Amino acid sequence: GSGSSSKIRILLDHLREPLSYTPIDLAKEKLLRSATAIAASYPRLKVLPLCADYTQPLAPPSIAEAIARRIAFFPGSTIGNFHPPEAAGFLRRIRDLVSCEGGLLIGVDLKKDPRLLHAAYNDSAGITAEFNLNILAHLNRRFGSDFRLDQFAHRAHYDERLGRIEMHLISLEDQVVRFDNKWISLKAGETILTEVSYKYDLEQFATLAERAGFEVRRVWTDSGQLFSVQYLVPS
Repeated sequence: GSGSSSKIRILLDHLREPLSYTPIDLAKEKLLRSATAIAASYPRLKVLPLCADYTQPLAPPSIAEAIARRIAFFPGSTIGNFHPPEAAGFLRRIRDLVSCEGGLLIGVDLKKDPRLLHAAYNDSAGITAEFNLNILAHLNRRFGSDFRLDQFAHRAHYDERLGRIEMHLISLEDQVVRFDNKWISLKAGETILTEVSYKYDLEQFATLAERAGFEVRRVWTDSGQLFSVQYLVPS
């Protein structure tokens, strides 16, 4: 979701006379705090927060003024967390949301040397491992589960055939875990797939966008072509 709405500030600072901004997030309190901060920084902008799951069909808040163009902004590389058919469906819903005069500015992580991906997702500081293990901590808090975090290890690897990073949590011993009033048996070495992150080359993503009713109008990349920001318009 929109989170702290920090990235949108970069975009708002470069737009000519933006009319409104609708941040979308499931975390209502944080959403309202960030929306209030944006409204204070951009007093001429209508800020209309929407507490919702952005993976589901959305009905954006209506405004009285005529809208020349609606642009969706999806930075980062979250599109890679969808399996390709899900990604196409998600993009298609955005296509319907922005209509024929709109567009989508989206971040897309690009395919690169698998050694770089391995180093990033198995970083020496253990930040990604901590992020991954926090899933179990969240389940313990939310559902009263009894996952022992010290009995799991983080592992990420790149599946070159599927073009995706897979993040796993590996059980370090035979164990039985209580989760949501059920008992789950795990063998030593058994893994839990927690996340996937698909990487695209520019041609692959253009094909995905085309299936969803978009065409790629412009692409920006860094000098090493590790990451891209792409502007899509309805085809």
